[in-house]
Amino acid sequence: MKNLLLALFSFLTLDTIATAQVSSESNKPKIVVGIVVDQMRQEYFYKFQERYTEGGFKRLMNEGFMMTNAHYNYIPTYTGPGHASVYTGTTPATHGIIANDWYVRSLGRTIYCAGDSTVSAVGGTEGNGKISPRNMKSTTISDELRFATNKRSKSVGIAIKDRGAALPAGHLGDAYWFDSKKGEFMTSTYYYEELPAWVKAFNEKKLADEYLSGTWETLFPIDTYVQSIEDDNDFEGPFIGKDNTAFPYDLKALMEDNGEYGLISTTPFGNTMTLEMAYAAIEGEQLGKRGETDLLAISFSSPDYIGHRFGPSSVELEDNYLRLDRDLEKFFDFLDNEYGAGEYLVFLTADHAVADIVNYMQSENVPSGNFNTRFVLTQMRGFTSQMFGEGNWIVNYSNEQVFINHDLAKEKGVKVEDVQRALADFLLGFDGVKEVYTAADMRRNEYVKGKSSLLQMGYNHKASGDLLLILEPAWLSSSFRGTTHGTGYTYDTHVPVVMMGWNVKSGKSARYTTITDIAPTLAIMLGTRLPNGASGQPILEIVNQKSY
Repeated sequence: MKNLLLALFSFLTLDTIATAQVSSESNKPKIVVGIVVDQMRQEYFYKFQERYTEGGFKRLMNEGFMMTNAHYNYIPTYTGPGHASVYTGTTPATHGIIANDWYVRSLGRTIYCAGDSTVSAVGGTEGNGKISPRNMKSTTISDELRFATNKRSKSVGIAIKDRGAALPAGHLGDAYWFDSKKGEFMTSTYYYEELPAWVKAFNEKKLADEYLSGTWETLFPIDTYVQSIEDDNDFEGPFIGKDNTAFPYDLKALMEDNGEYGLISTTPFGNTMTLEMAYAAIEGEQLGKRGETDLLAISFSSPDYIGHRFGPSSVELEDNYLRLDRDLEKFFDFLDNEYGAGEYLVFLTADHAVADIVNYMQSENVPSGNFNTRFVLTQMRGFTSQMFGEGNWIVNYSNEQVFINHDLAKEKGVKVEDVQRALADFLLGFDGVKEVYTAADMRRNEYVKGKSSLLQMGYNHKASGDLLLILEPAWLSSSFRGTTHGTGYTYDTHVPVVMMGWNVKSGKSARYTTITDIAPTLAIMLGTRLPNGASGQPILEIVNQKSY
């Protein structure tokens, strides 16, 4: 009898321990999946929703918690700074990724946000392999998750764009991006000396060849795309070798003149291929299946390429989102089956939104314009030479910033601040220029609202220029067909922020939220440190749903 009671006690004790372990594990999600849609407006959730499935964007809206008034809180709104800001929880003023490319005065040249000359390609082609997150000066939530588990957790970043993979993966994670020459995913020696076996196996499938061997036709009859303007028009940018912007697109015929395998980035099949790589990463790295919370950072690059070329009112963009919706439905079903509903945490946002095509706006009588930077640069050089003496006073103009020749000012005994102020007043005389701020303004004053505040949050003391311009609404520094982004206006800043899954109840809030609030929210939910440069605040509507 005594032995029977002892055996029963042992059984109950083991069962209690096992139950406690399961309970303990449920205190953390098995995996966090971060989704950044490159160039997505918040309005796309509503604009195309009549033809969305129930399991894609609608599921995020119905089952997740959405901050419907979320914005970027700095200028410029570009891909590199956007991805860095989402995952660091701070702005370019702190994390240092002030643009996709920026001029470095000490080097006398431009550098790339994810560029790293000390590393080499692993897979792919050498020219596309000098990539790492070293230019990012702060940690990410993906880094902090790894630190919290003594690096037992894994962080993996996947995107067509290298910066869309490397910056979210952080300093401690792994990143894979698409090589447009060989049509395969690659990495650099910052991460590995050789591609993992699962990446090699994925590349052997030659999915890019498969997708580019066919035709891009609309998912539905083209006359039903009532949310878009006429398919063939003079506003959008046609592919090289095609004299119009009308469906269908013979992708195989277009490859040679449009970046070879890189063409896939300007089709919805780039999204599908990116998710196929994500499935392979989950299986190959056993993400979320090793007793620790892992993080998978997915960035969909194709919407940005499509949006730039065809604009936000195009049939191509509408078709892209209808197809992406179906890809997401399949992906969420996969996560349900792989981990169990409620056992994973998903967030979706964008790295920026987009402006309407200038010529299209003008055709609709909306005040807008193209800012001729080449002409203005010539005028600035003439003005400074006349006022301060002969010489090349402007060494660079980029990202709506002017870099003055400090060495020339010193040589001529001129105060740089005097040149800044004179040029600022001069630039206000040009059509399209709304405001101009000097570096001295940025360093001397603290701006708390308006566009000046957004500029300051994007201003880095070591890296930014001497003058920072703000153009009028709907004005862009471009003269090509198609459109771009980068301003501090709502058409560029207003993006989705939605979380779904583990410990998230459905709902929505129209409270103003900034993109830098995502990483602190995740840190509180996951019980990690805040990223070391974080300036955002946890989204209380989400974290207050449960005590952490």
